[in-house]
Amino acid sequence: MRDFLFPRVVVAGLSGGSGKTTLSLGLVRAFKKRGLKVLAFKKGPDYIDAAWLGAASGEPCYNLDPFLIGRENIVPSFISRVKKAQAGISLIEGNRGIFDGMDLKGSQSTATLAGLLGSPVILIMDASKMTRTAAAIVLGVKNFDPELKLAGVVLNRVAGARHEAMLRSSIESYTGVPVLGALPKLRGANTIISERHMGLLAHGEHPEAAAALERACELIEKHVDVEGVIKAALQAVRLRQPARTGEDAAKKIDGKKRKAGLVIGVIQDRAFQFYYPENLEALEQAGAKIEVISPLAEKGAGSKKTKKMLSSLHALYIGGGFPETNALPLSENRGFIRALKERVEQGLPVYAECGGLMYLASHIELDGIRYKMAGIFPFGMTLEKRPVAHGYSIAKVQGQNPFYPLGTVLKGHEFHYSRPARIPAKSKNKKTEMGKSAGNTNGSRLVLQMERGTGIEGGMDGLVYKNVFATYTHTHALGTPEWARGMLKAAAKFLNLR
Repeated sequence: MRDFLFPRVVVAGLSGGSGKTTLSLGLVRAFKKRGLKVLAFKKGPDYIDAAWLGAASGEPCYNLDPFLIGRENIVPSFISRVKKAQAGISLIEGNRGIFDGMDLKGSQSTATLAGLLGSPVILIMDASKMTRTAAAIVLGVKNFDPELKLAGVVLNRVAGARHEAMLRSSIESYTGVPVLGALPKLRGANTIISERHMGLLAHGEHPEAAAALERACELIEKHVDVEGVIKAALQAVRLRQPARTGEDAAKKIDGKKRKAGLVIGVIQDRAFQFYYPENLEALEQAGAKIEVISPLAEKGAGSKKTKKMLSSLHALYIGGGFPETNALPLSENRGFIRALKERVEQGLPVYAECGGLMYLASHIELDGIRYKMAGIFPFGMTLEKRPVAHGYSIAKVQGQNPFYPLGTVLKGHEFHYSRPARIPAKSKNKKTEMGKSAGNTNGSRLVLQMERGTGIEGGMDGLVYKNVFATYTHTHALGTPEWARGMLKAAAKFLNLR
C-alpha cells in the first residue's frame, strides 16, 4: 500500500447557516486564481451546495457523507477522485454543526469525516453580538474532540474593526487557534446567494451565477488569509491507499460482464437538477450510455424528435429538483408527456426521485392553480409551507418492483415540501394501492417500508406502476450499490424484451 499527500481542508461550522458555503465557494475560486487545480467535496445529503461548489471549481463535486456512502468508502472514494482529477488541493464542505450526527457519538458528523480523512479543519462561526465568549466557544470545540485538527477560525458577521480586534485577541490568546479571517455582515444586495424554500437558490436557476461566484471570491480574497488556509491544507496527514479500491459503484454491479449497448436517459435541466455524479458515473463505468434529455428543451406537441429520442432509451432516470418552480412550462409540453406515457405503457423502466415523482403525478397544485403533469399516477401534488420530510432515511423493500430485490435496505435522504393531494387507501398486507379510494385502480402500489423517514404515505414509499418506480428517497450509488445494479438490469431486460 502507498501513502499519498493530498493537501485538503474541511470547512465546518457551529450550525447550519453559519456561512460555510460562502466561505467554501470563495476559497475554491481563490485557490483557482492561484493556479491550483481544485476538487470540491460535500458532506451531507445536499445537491444545491454541491452544484455551486462544482461550478466554482469547474469539476464535479463529489459526496463524502459517512451515512450515505458508508464509512468504508470515504477514503477510497476521496483518493480515487483526487488522483483522477490530478487535484492540487481539495476542499470538503461540512454540514450542520461540526459535531452533529445521527447518534450521541456523532458518528456521522463533520468532525468524524475530518478524522477519517486526516484533514485539518477551518471553523467558521457567527460572531454576532459577542467578543470574549467567542474564545470560550472555540476552546470548547478544540477540547470537545482532542483528535480534531482545528487549524484556524474564520469569523462571520463581524460588526467592524473594533469588534474584529477584540475577537481576534480573545480567541488567539485563550485558545492558540489562529483567526484566519473576519467577514463583515452582509445585507440585501450584498448577499452572495439568495435563499428560498429548500436553501440557497439553485445554481441552475440563478440568473447571475457567475457574478455570484466572483463576489464570493472577492469577499474571501479581501477578508480571509487564503495563503494561511493553503498552509493549513498542506498539514493534512498522508493518506494510505486501501488494499480494496471498491469505491467505484460499477465494480459492485456485475462482476461477469459490462452492460454495453444500453442507453439510459436522464432528465436534467433547471427543473430536475439533483443528481450525484457518482450515480451517473456508475452507469457509465458499467458500459451504459447516458443520454441527457429535457421536457423544458424538447417542445412541440407530438414532436417526432421527442418520440424518437424516448424510443431509443432502455431506461429513464428522473432526479429531484424544482418541478414546482417550472410547473407551467412542464405542463405546457404535452407532446413530451404523451410520448413518455406511451413508452411507460410499453414497459420502459423509469426510476424517479422526489421531483421526478411529482412530475409523474396527475398535477401540481400551486396557489389554487393546477398544472397538469405526466399523469402516470392517479393523484396530484400539493406543496406545504414547511418541509413534509427532511433528513436521512432508511427503507426496506417489501414488494415486487422493477429495480430492487425483496429485502434490500436503502440508505438515503428526503427533503420535500410536497405531499400527495389524495390520501391512498391501505391494503391488508400494509402495501398501498394508490387512488383506490378515489375509484382509480390503475394498480399503483407502495413497496418500501420506511424504517426511518416519512415516505409517500403511511410510513410507505416507493410507488410502482408497471416498470415505473417513484420515491421520495434519494439514494447514493456507493452506499446503495443495488441502485445502479437495478437500473442496468431493468434496462437490459427491457432491451431483450424488445
